Amino acid sequence: MTRTRTALLCAAALLATTLQTTTATTAAARHEQRCADTSDTRRGEARRVMDIVREAHRDLGLKAALVRVTTDGREVVTGAVGESMAGVPAGTDMHFRIGSVGIAYMGTVLLQLVDEQRVGLDDPVSRWLPDLPHGDEITLRMLGSSTSGLHDYVTDPDFLAQLDAAPFRQWTPRELVAFPLRHPLWYQPGTNWSYSHANFVLLGLALEKITGTPLERLLDERVMDPLDLRETRNSFTPQIPQPVLHAYDDERGTYEESTFWNPSWTTAPGAVLTGDICDLARSARAIGAGELLSRRSYRVQLDPGTVGLPGPTDTCPADVCLPQTEEFHFGVGVIVVNGWVVQNPSFSGFAAVQAYLPSERLAIAVSTTVDQDGASGNTAQRIAERIADALAPEQPLGG
Repeated sequence: MTRTRTALLCAAALLATTLQTTTATTAAARHEQRCADTSDTRRGEARRVMDIVREAHRDLGLKAALVRVTTDGREVVTGAVGESMAGVPAGTDMHFRIGSVGIAYMGTVLLQLVDEQRVGLDDPVSRWLPDLPHGDEITLRMLGSSTSGLHDYVTDPDFLAQLDAAPFRQWTPRELVAFPLRHPLWYQPGTNWSYSHANFVLLGLALEKITGTPLERLLDERVMDPLDLRETRNSFTPQIPQPVLHAYDDERGTYEESTFWNPSWTTAPGAVLTGDICDLARSARAIGAGELLSRRSYRVQLDPGTVGLPGPTDTCPADVCLPQTEEFHFGVGVIVVNGWVVQNPSFSGFAAVQAYLPSERLAIAVSTTVDQDGASGNTAQRIAERIADALAPEQPLGG
C-alpha cells in the first residue's frame, strides 16, 4: 500500500510539473503572439532604441529595463535587458506594478460617465461623499485634475514614518485620507494645481458611489476589456502574477527586495494594478489617443482648465504648486508634456512610463528596476525621454 501511495504521489507530482510546464509554455506562446510584429520591423529604429536602453542600463545603474515602442499600433521594438533576480534574465512577459496608470483609467471612466450624462464634471463630490470636508467646494473635475487643494499624504512625515516601519501594511482609504484632512487646504479648490494621491483615492470612492459598481469591475468593463489588456489586472493583495519582474529599493536605508511590499497606499482600492510591457504600450496608445472617449471629452481630458493656473503663491510653496502651462500641465488623470500624453508611476523600487505622441501616433512604454547604488527618481521616464529624443526630436518628452 505504501509503495502504491508513493507511486501515486510521484505520478501526481510528475503530472503537476508537466501541467505547470505546459501552462508556462502556452502563456509564453500567447505572449509572443500578442506582442508579435504585424508589419516589417523598422530595424534601424529598433536598433537605436535598444542601444539607448542598453546604454541607460549601464549608466543609470539599472537591474532591469523592459521596453516596447509602437507606431500607429505596429511594433518598432519590444525588448528586455538585465536581470529580474540574480541569474534570472528579465523578460518582456514579466509583470510589474503600474501604479498611477490606474489614475488615467479612473479619469477615463469619469469622462465616460460625463459622456453618458450620468454626472457633470462640476458636480460637487458632497453628493456622493457627504462626510468629506470641503465636499461642497470640491468637484469631480478637481479630483480628476488634482486641483482640490488637498495635501498629499505621501509628503506627510507621519505617513512616511508609518509606511517605512510597515511596508507590508494594508491601508484603507479612510486611513489614507485622514492625513491630508489634518491640514488646511493649500488653496481655494480649483484655483491652483498640486499633486495629491488623496484626490484619486476619493475619485475611486466617488466612481463607485455614482455607478453602484465596485471600482475594479468598472475598470475591467470600461477600460481593460475593451482594450484587450489581458495582462493588466487589479490586486487587492501584494501578489503579482507570474512571471514577475522583481524590484529592489533603498528608501529604508538598505538595499532590499521590495517586490511584494503592499501597494494599497498608492491609489484607490480597485485601481491598484499590475501589467506587462505590451499592455502598457497598448494602454499608452489608447489613453493618449482618447480611444474610449468622445472627441469633446478627450479634449477635456487633455486640458480640463488647468492650463494657466499660477503655481507658487504666498500660501502654496514652489515644491507643491507647479505652474500649469500649455507645454506642461495635468489633465484628467494624465500629464501633458509638449504634446505627449503621459503617466509615470514610480514607487517601491518599480518605475514605469506610458507615453503617447498623437501627432506621430508614437507610443513608448518602459519599466525599470534599479541595482544597488543605481540612479534615483523615475529611471523609466529618463529612458523614455531618450527614446523620444531619438524618434521625435522636435517634441521632447522631457519637461
